[in-house]
Amino acid sequence: MGSETSPELLVVDFNNPKMNAGSNCWSSACKDIRKAFETHGCFVALYDNISPQLHDSIFKATQEVLDLPIQTKLKNITEKPYHGYTGQIPIAPLHEATGIDYANTLHGAHSFTTLMWPQGNQFFCETTMSFAKAVAEIEKMVVMMFFESYGVDKYAEAHSNATTYFLRLMKYDPPSEGETTLGLPPHTDKSFITVLYQNHISGLQTRSRDGQWINVQFPAASFLVMAGDACKAWSNDRVFSATHKVIMDTERKETRYSTGLFSFLSKTLEVPVELVDDEHPLKFKPLAHIDLLKFFATEQGRRSQNLLEDFVGKSGE
Repeated sequence: MGSETSPELLVVDFNNPKMNAGSNCWSSACKDIRKAFETHGCFVALYDNISPQLHDSIFKATQEVLDLPIQTKLKNITEKPYHGYTGQIPIAPLHEATGIDYANTLHGAHSFTTLMWPQGNQFFCETTMSFAKAVAEIEKMVVMMFFESYGVDKYAEAHSNATTYFLRLMKYDPPSEGETTLGLPPHTDKSFITVLYQNHISGLQTRSRDGQWINVQFPAASFLVMAGDACKAWSNDRVFSATHKVIMDTERKETRYSTGLFSFLSKTLEVPVELVDDEHPLKFKPLAHIDLLKFFATEQGRRSQNLLEDFVGKSGE
């Protein structure tokens, strides 16, 4: 059952043996997740489906790929904005990342692995695919519970069938003396749902609806589940897409490694009719998820203070 173990973010214990669909525990957690998404845009999920071995392996794999020569890392180019390699960015000099699309599939994991290691790298391929599959389990469960909380669970299966997963492997170097501590500038995700996981070095901060910055604490075997802009659009503006950033601690001289599994929809994203009423008139027209991402990659999109409204206005012309 969900419980406020922290005054800031809700913590939902998915390890609870009573957490079965239809149980009181499940129903209570559904309501908690909806409230968390509407208030903070995120919550902490306790779920021990990542073994200690996989925990160590995913961060070893992240280090391995981001330690490759820059010429190799730059080969990760994709038509989807922000799905390839990013690094050496003046506003985020401590940050470096690379992405694997369809990471929970053998084709996706193998395609990326052979791009980085033409001779193959079985450890990397198997580790990233196993990790992405395990984290996707959490995303699917959250979507099911979230849809149920609004009474629209009949749409959950079609939504799940149209969902693809993108795994981002991220590295944050410790700041040198006099260097910026900003690991990643404030931003919202363009995903439907994001599931974040980190090593033992903290630094993630998220801003709640009331404007307060919260230091995210990751208990053992936990994830931060976050609503993205696409989820906000789907919910007809009920959900809060939380702004978040990474601030590195000058006292800690260790590298922070983290992962993010981002869900995207391959079908048109539209507000369920059940979420439109007199109190909540239709706010967003149907949109293609990839087009939202492409709009964000434009200068107008990057400057936008309200990406969804600017994009829907643009796409509705």
